[in-house]
Amino acid sequence: MDNITFKKIQHSIQHALNSEFYKKHFEGIQIAQITSIEDFYRLPFTDKADLRKAYPFGLLAVPPEMVVRVHSSSGTTGDPIIIPYTRKDIDDWINMFVRCYMVAGIGLSDIIQITPGYGLWTAGIGFQQAAEKLGAMVIPMGPGNTEKQIRMMIDFRSTVLTATSSYALLLAEEIEKKCVKNQINLKKGIFGSEQWGEKTRTSILDKLGIELYDIYGLTEIYGPGIGISCKNKKGIHLWTDYIFYEIIDPQTGRNVPKGTYGELVITTLCKEGAPLIRYRTHDITRELPMPCPCGLPYPLIDNVVGRSDDMVKVKGTIVYPRLIEEILSTFCEIGSEYQVQINRKGNRDILQLIFETTQDNQNRYLLEEQIKMKMKSSIGITPIVCGVSVGYLSRSEKKTKRIFDNRIF
Repeated sequence: MDNITFKKIQHSIQHALNSEFYKKHFEGIQIAQITSIEDFYRLPFTDKADLRKAYPFGLLAVPPEMVVRVHSSSGTTGDPIIIPYTRKDIDDWINMFVRCYMVAGIGLSDIIQITPGYGLWTAGIGFQQAAEKLGAMVIPMGPGNTEKQIRMMIDFRSTVLTATSSYALLLAEEIEKKCVKNQINLKKGIFGSEQWGEKTRTSILDKLGIELYDIYGLTEIYGPGIGISCKNKKGIHLWTDYIFYEIIDPQTGRNVPKGTYGELVITTLCKEGAPLIRYRTHDITRELPMPCPCGLPYPLIDNVVGRSDDMVKVKGTIVYPRLIEEILSTFCEIGSEYQVQINRKGNRDILQLIFETTQDNQNRYLLEEQIKMKMKSSIGITPIVCGVSVGYLSRSEKKTKRIFDNRIF
């Protein structure tokens, strides 16, 4: 770490103490004595549960009259997480987002169709404001109404689609069903807000034939746009002039060696309204080697492979959606959609894996048996495996839920 970055960290810590939350969170800590990165690593983490307790304005580190907007992170339980933004916060976010568009090769001549949600969620408005600053034409559709989305895509000759990967797949499938691909002018897709595996990526590519970019972000840390994949598609560049990141062991909280998977932790360097110090994102990734062939000087992390709070334990074995996706990706006969149902019968856990396939009944049975053996050898669990027709599993206009834990403990 260079001295400039550490000075920014020290300033952000000092500024965070203007909030009621961090006054309590850092109580008893001599902030003036944080003079090295080792001292910084001894500070307590900040987690989503902490932010819920700070509702509504416990995170606010500036006078209320400096706040120009609030956003809230997604979630359905407990108090919402409210993040206040100053004018500078909004400008910084837009500048990062514009950088994302430019890395993806998007410019003045592009027509950007925005399908993520608006309102308190950061996605829709983030995509729009940055596109307008860039000078591109914007079609602010928001989520849903797939029929109209496709019509607008054709009529306005949209060149860029922004979406969750789940909704991008749904749109791609509908375009294929309607046989209108030759009327679609899309060149690029920028997708985020959820992890997506190779099956989904390949399916979108096959159906739409466009360049795909992964955009990264979360409402607590500005929103989408704090990083994006480049033309090499080897990982995500993070804008480290605005954020500092660590990758930790989610169990011990210690930083892991470079190249080792762990949980991404972020500290904001410039945020005014709600600075966050050592915020646990729960996203599992790893640091990738630099320099990147694209020439960008910003560090690379791998695409998010799961979440530390999404893992489930079945028969004593930890299961991530990514582990199942890796197994399914070895079978070309399987579609991109799958679902895991976990139930309990007596004292026994039962894992059922449902996947889509175009195979007929006889070949479907053979495929089910092959997947069952692969799951047992790779994860150590023998599931009930069920192949269904393509389109059987529900599609989502937002994020797709893969694992359903129906057990009552």
